[in-house]
Amino acid sequence: MKQKTLFILAAVVLLLAFALTTLYYTSTQQEEATQAAALNQELLLRMHSPTLGPAEAKVLIVEFFDPACETCRDFYPFVKQLMAAHTGRIRLAMRYTPFHEGSDQVVKILEAARMQGKYWETLEALYAAQDSWVVHHRVQPDRVWDALAGVGLDLERVRQDMASPAIAALIAQDLRDAEALNVTKTPEFFVNGQPMPSFGYGQLQTLVEEAVGQAYR
Repeated sequence: MKQKTLFILAAVVLLLAFALTTLYYTSTQQEEATQAAALNQELLLRMHSPTLGPAEAKVLIVEFFDPACETCRDFYPFVKQLMAAHTGRIRLAMRYTPFHEGSDQVVKILEAARMQGKYWETLEALYAAQDSWVVHHRVQPDRVWDALAGVGLDLERVRQDMASPAIAALIAQDLRDAEALNVTKTPEFFVNGQPMPSFGYGQLQTLVEEAVGQAYR
């Protein structure tokens, strides 16, 4: 009888130890994830980042993108659909990772267009005509200007503003942040500081819907 009691006590102790270990491991994982998300937030959103959506939105999508990237172009309407499905609850911030040859010049055009209050119109015009100014993954600078004809920009002013040291500085900052976050391809998305577990439309949608559900309970 005594041996049976000792056996039961030993089993209880082992189960308790296992439960405590599991609880500690889970808690540690959650703490590490929270710390990583907090660190990501510091690197993800800069004062200079172009944003779309209300500042008070509780869900922030940060996209590292290259205007010469075909996949970035294809994801753009999908992201806008996600925002429309959760009106007022999502804010989009754009970060620059001009990995394609010559795309840094296109980023400078975008920023110069922002000075004229036509950032999003310019981005959409560039995406719509992307096949005409990107050839074999290389930007053809002379062809970019034709894509901007209907935007209503002062193109001469754009050419002047492109040379601004402030624009060069913000591109450099975005690239440093991208490197710190291990962004090596475009588009790369973070939702409330969390990266996608794997790449795809469904994965992004799931991450966004989970964030909206948690933020607006």
